[in-house]
Amino acid sequence: MSQNARDAGLKLLREHALIAGEAVKGSAWIEVDDPADGSIIGRIPDLGVAETERAIQAAVDAFPAWSRSDPHKRAQILREWARLIDENAEGLGALMALENGKPFEEAKGEVAYANGFIKWFAGEAERMLGETQDSPLGHVLLTFREAVGPCALITPWNFPAAMLTRKLGPAFAAGCTAVVKPASQTPFTALALAELADRAGLPRGVLSVVTGDAATIGGALTASPEIRKLSFTGSTPVGRLLAAQCAPTLKRVSMELGGAAPLIVFADADLDLAVAETIKGKFRNSGQTCVCPNRVYVEASVAETYARKLAEAVSQIPVGPAFEPGVKVGPLIEDKAIAKVEDHLRKVQASGGKVLIGGGRHDLGGRFFQPTVTLGGDDKLFRDEETFGPLIPVFAFETEDEVLEKANDSEFGLASYLFARDLDRAFRIGRRIEAGMCGINTGLMSTAVAPFGGVKSSGYGREGSTHGIAEYVDIKTLTLALR
Repeated sequence: MSQNARDAGLKLLREHALIAGEAVKGSAWIEVDDPADGSIIGRIPDLGVAETERAIQAAVDAFPAWSRSDPHKRAQILREWARLIDENAEGLGALMALENGKPFEEAKGEVAYANGFIKWFAGEAERMLGETQDSPLGHVLLTFREAVGPCALITPWNFPAAMLTRKLGPAFAAGCTAVVKPASQTPFTALALAELADRAGLPRGVLSVVTGDAATIGGALTASPEIRKLSFTGSTPVGRLLAAQCAPTLKRVSMELGGAAPLIVFADADLDLAVAETIKGKFRNSGQTCVCPNRVYVEASVAETYARKLAEAVSQIPVGPAFEPGVKVGPLIEDKAIAKVEDHLRKVQASGGKVLIGGGRHDLGGRFFQPTVTLGGDDKLFRDEETFGPLIPVFAFETEDEVLEKANDSEFGLASYLFARDLDRAFRIGRRIEAGMCGINTGLMSTAVAPFGGVKSSGYGREGSTHGIAEYVDIKTLTLALR
């Protein structure tokens, strides 16, 4: 079964970029490896400014016809694209597992999740509603939503399918064209999805995928006055840089940046549920998600009980390569990711934290790290930095005010979680947490119908839901003076 899946994935692997439907190879290359063993699975062209400008021009040329096309036609193309994604779900999942390292079953789950955005925004294309209003001047106002223009979409390696469709779905529904820069660690999923979009009937020039050095391509995209919108998912420092680069051309910008999500467990919570949901939230993609719990605060009277239950459950998590049956945690994406987890573990231990389970590199070697739980120590590091790995630090707290102060004492504000049976408390704390999203008695909350995004240094703008398409439209008002 695993070999069949791998073969299906390799059939979708394309070692070229795509500019207006044309395969582009270039003269220099970037190798892409399998994080499980470091073996090279393929290579992509290391393109530069000239190729990026070609892609931008293709998006500019395609924009007038695409933006003025019948939105129902755009919806039909999106639905056909979604059908092809479903048809190729196993191959896409296998390809993602190969380049990202996440377990094959989890990767297939991401494909389904990613496709949810295409299906949702196909419907939104048919609901591009305007407004009418009487003016106090005696006029009639007609309001329209129009595509903002050619877009630059920069996506990360940790969710190579979902982060792409979460941007392309609303962009295409609104009538925007796009130039995509995928992460060089995981480019093949984006290229495969782009090929399926081409098969679905997407007009040439509406989508290009440019591979290569992030700074070079990103600089060309942000400098271009023809690109009217940038959407970026990635680290906060890079987001700040890109936003500054977009300022001279006054591009529309949306940013989904870093997080340091707090997870709060009150004494009245169902501890077994809290443990299970903590694991669901934390160990997706081996802890390499911007919304996973980065620090866990547990009311002191139940802190040791929760931590013991959590450690027992974590000890049962199977670790291994993506295609090994039953695996739940795979390797980290690169060597420096392992080094960061080790650094955070050393620091929490130095501040008094005790390792309850795990505590080092896995016997499998390479980029595998043991799922780890600690109890106690100083939480400041985890307020300031994302671990981005399979380490859960648990800290005790005494009062609501204390835990809210710690939860909010961070520059980040993307996701947050809390567990309590008392719904008055849950609503009270949920409203006071400084984060764009709060999961109450759940560790998973992202779907195509839910607004996704953060506050503070976690960025601005929303993806998914009815709000997601607003990032890709301008509002035009016609004023009619009726005589």
